[in-house]
Amino acid sequence: MAQYYDVFLARYTLAIQDPDSSETRYHTGIFVATSEDGSGVLHQVTGDVTSPGGMVYTPTAELTPQGSESFYSIERLGLTPSNRYPHEWDEILRGIPPPPQQKAFNVKTMRTEPFKTREPLVFYAPGEERRRLIKCTEWTLERALPALRECGLLVDLEA
Repeated sequence: MAQYYDVFLARYTLAIQDPDSSETRYHTGIFVATSEDGSGVLHQVTGDVTSPGGMVYTPTAELTPQGSESFYSIERLGLTPSNRYPHEWDEILRGIPPPPQQKAFNVKTMRTEPFKTREPLVFYAPGEERRRLIKCTEWTLERALPALRECGLLVDLEA
């Protein structure tokens, strides 16, 4: 008989909002509850898009998302087969490139801002349309969740 773990979308408030973003952003990850007490693992990318190395995939053991001081919200997404977790999850999620560096310090404006290219370092001109930044939310919603669903590692509640 197959057993399953509950899978959630977890969001956390940020200590500082990105000045280059007009909407309120949250740190976003995928929480898998692996124990009866609700504890489990938060699958996330951490770091920032100003660091030369960008962000890094970091699965982190957690008691519960709600226990975090920065907890904002949680949404149940579905289930994952326990016999495929965590080894297949780690294989898939480690294969998804984390967000790279996308911002740097511009000595002309004396501020950290998004750039067009890293090598050579070229910044956007004033008023020039910019690519949107890819951070933890985009990695989770647009890359990780679709990959997990495609491999049958995340079974939606409606299915």
